[in-house]
Amino acid sequence: VQLVESGGGWVQPGGSLRLSCEISGDIYRVNAMAWHRQAPGKERELVAAKTRAGSGTWYKDSVSGRFSISEDKNGKTVSLKLQMNRLRSDDSATYYCATCSAGWAVCTEYDFWGQGTQVAVSS
Repeated sequence: VQLVESGGGWVQPGGSLRLSCEISGDIYRVNAMAWHRQAPGKERELVAAKTRAGSGTWYKDSVSGRFSISEDKNGKTVSLKLQMNRLRSDDSATYYCATCSAGWAVCTEYDFWGQGTQVAVSS
């Protein structure tokens, strides 16, 4: 499974960004898809997750109501999105998409990762 992220950048507080992750390869191995982030000096944390081709989603409390995870199917690839609204300075981090062969509720280790895309929120 290959993952390639795009869409990061700089935005002022209160602004919006949309991240994308193109997922290709053995899609049948993917059950859960998720966005993680890691800020400098902090541990990586799960931000949002969803079931591939399903409606189940999960959000970290601090982003619930501001972020939205979704997917589009394009032939043999899946495009995972993260719409981020009302961004705050504490959302600044490197964002990674990842996939898991288990469901997001039970996934203990994500199998495949993208290279990361940086998000900077500042005035």
